[in-house]
Amino acid sequence: MILMADDDEADIYMTKRAIQKADRDIEFRVVRDGEELVKYLKHEGEYSDPESAPRPSLILLDLNMPKLNGIEALKIIRSDPDLKGIPTLVFSTSSSPIDVAECYRHGANSFITKPQGFEEMVDAVKEVDEFWFKVARTPQVAN
Repeated sequence: MILMADDDEADIYMTKRAIQKADRDIEFRVVRDGEELVKYLKHEGEYSDPESAPRPSLILLDLNMPKLNGIEALKIIRSDPDLKGIPTLVFSTSSSPIDVAECYRHGANSFITKPQGFEEMVDAVKEVDEFWFKVARTPQVAN
C-alpha cells in the first residue's frame, strides 16, 4: 500500500489516475499534511484502529505541506524505531539541490521531482512500482 502525504489536490488526483492507468494493483491512500501522516503512522486519533489504517509499504512525501512539512515529518519517521524502516520517497515539485541534500540527510530513501505531464507521471508510477514492489526487498512488518 502506498500512503501519499500531500495537500495539493491536483497532484493527488494525477498520482491516483497514474496508478490506475499504469494498471498496477496498488492500494493508494492519502493524508493531507505532515501532522496527519504522523497520526496515521502512529495510529493516533481517527487512525487508532490498525485495521482501518494499515501500515504502508511505501510513503510518498511532499515537502511543502501545512502543519508539519515534509522534512519535519521525515525527521519524526526516522527517529521512531517502529516507523524508520518504511521506505519514504520524497515526491516534490522541487528540484533544488538544497532540498535534495536535506531530504537525504534526514533519511529519505529517494527524491523524485514530480513529473509535470500525465504520461510522465504514469511512467514514474511504473518505475516506482517496479523498483519498490518488485526489485527491492523491504521489511515486512505487521501493524
